[in-house]
Amino acid sequence: MTHPFKPAWWLPSPHLQTLWNPLCRKPPPLDRQRERLWLDDGDFLDLDWHGPHDAQAPLVLVLHGLTGSSHSLYVLGLQQALATRGWASVALNWRGCSGEPNLLPRGYHSGASEDLASAVAHLRAQRPMAPLYAVGYSLGGNVLLKYLGENGAQSQLQGAVAVSVPFRLDQCADRIGLGFSRVYQAHFMREMVAYVHNKQRLFAESGQGERLSVLERLGPLDGMRTFWDFDGRITAPLHGFADAHDYYRRASSRYYLGAIRTPTLIIQAEDDPFIFRHSLPEPHELAPGTTFELHTQGGHVGFVEGSLRRPGYYLERRIPQWLGNLT
Repeated sequence: MTHPFKPAWWLPSPHLQTLWNPLCRKPPPLDRQRERLWLDDGDFLDLDWHGPHDAQAPLVLVLHGLTGSSHSLYVLGLQQALATRGWASVALNWRGCSGEPNLLPRGYHSGASEDLASAVAHLRAQRPMAPLYAVGYSLGGNVLLKYLGENGAQSQLQGAVAVSVPFRLDQCADRIGLGFSRVYQAHFMREMVAYVHNKQRLFAESGQGERLSVLERLGPLDGMRTFWDFDGRITAPLHGFADAHDYYRRASSRYYLGAIRTPTLIIQAEDDPFIFRHSLPEPHELAPGTTFELHTQGGHVGFVEGSLRRPGYYLERRIPQWLGNLT
């Protein structure tokens, strides 16, 4: 039995909960092995393995959020927690997030479930005897829930956990433009524009004029201040969407929840500074095998507990415990 989440008294606001992990937490030292997964379109995903090499040990695929990577502290913390239980894990880096630009003009986005499908198929082939699970945070949680709904009983996963999910991308694009959350929005804009700039530089230096021209046709990268700006000018045209509205509608996981047939846990906080309360799904929208755990506090991928001297991380208690109960 996992003790309920009790927010750290010294992190009383959702912003402090949200910012503690990326700004103040020390990264746990992990020995990981990197594998490059080549995709059918000629691009790649980098996978970082940790834990036992036992072919039958449970295996968890971990999916990071927007502008994160396999080095995000919530990813490292979960991989460490899983290893203490004797479980193996693989942290996926979305396209271009592993420290090296990806090879195509396209990138990753909140609806990139085809890349998740490729990773799941690869892991199934690598360790066919291992029970396979997936955990997604924020953008990664949205992609995971979309994938689960699209694939129904054929997900190839024994269980899944999604944390701090932006269920309605259009509403979350509005929410992050309000109040203090605009600080997060400005950070994401800088990171996402740099992501495209780095790819332009790679194409220019390697003489890939055709791929460079695809990005240049999107127009100048300055002047974008909101998610609506970036997704309308960059994400939508690069990934086959008509505009930002079309992208948000087709990629938002809330529209896929009822078709999920994999046992799934969703963990959210009411005070998440990225997500309106009304963006969260109603009980009738959830599939029978989905557990929705809503906490009053926790921020966005926060859920920090314990004392200042010895902080604790609820997600790293709850997620392994819940997955372990499925075995």
